[in-house]
Amino acid sequence: MGRDQEPLVELLWGAPQKPRRGPKPALTVDQLVRAATAVADAEGLAAVSMQRVADELSFTKMSLYRYVPGKAELVALMIDRALGAPPDLTGNDWRERLRAWAMRMLTGFQAHRWLVEATVGPRVLGPNEIGWLESALVAMEDTGLDGGERLDAVALIAGHIRMIAQQGTTEQPERDAGMIMGGVLREHGARYPAVCAAMASAAAGGAQDQGLEFGIERILDGLGLLVDRRAD
Repeated sequence: MGRDQEPLVELLWGAPQKPRRGPKPALTVDQLVRAATAVADAEGLAAVSMQRVADELSFTKMSLYRYVPGKAELVALMIDRALGAPPDLTGNDWRERLRAWAMRMLTGFQAHRWLVEATVGPRVLGPNEIGWLESALVAMEDTGLDGGERLDAVALIAGHIRMIAQQGTTEQPERDAGMIMGGVLREHGARYPAVCAAMASAAAGGAQDQGLEFGIERILDGLGLLVDRRAD
């Protein structure tokens, strides 16, 4: 860990800090995080800036730097707060527990659309985010998979959930996408017979908007084969 990351680690993992000098604090870090999260929820992550948060709280921009070093640190705190405590997985088997974990993650991403964008790339993780990883790994303790396999399984499930969350804010993303594509295919469908046939079949069989469940179940099926192989 570089020295430039130490302030962020202290913010995420240390005890709440008070300004080291000056008058009695008029704000708290939690107030800053809640105000920034409200902006991101309403307008997206790009709308969050130290100046915007200061305006929302009726303080000066410079006064905020007594609590957080900058926007990057503020966003890290927002991520951990938005994710919340990891789910309590009480399912009867590992499949049920992982399915519940995935659905809870999707709920979080849907509640805070900016989370998908904010949680990309190497970065310092907070206690809640690592707690989510811990929760998923514990859910697979009885599978016989080794640590690397369980980590890869978590990454695979999380990747699927992120992809679903990225599709947009509508509750029927596949159907909406199909309607948009349908207008194009009415003009150019002869060039793409397989696409037209697949979309027609999905619409006739009521198989639209099944990407979430289909993906989760196929991932779990694949893990199940690996678990059975380990048992043998």
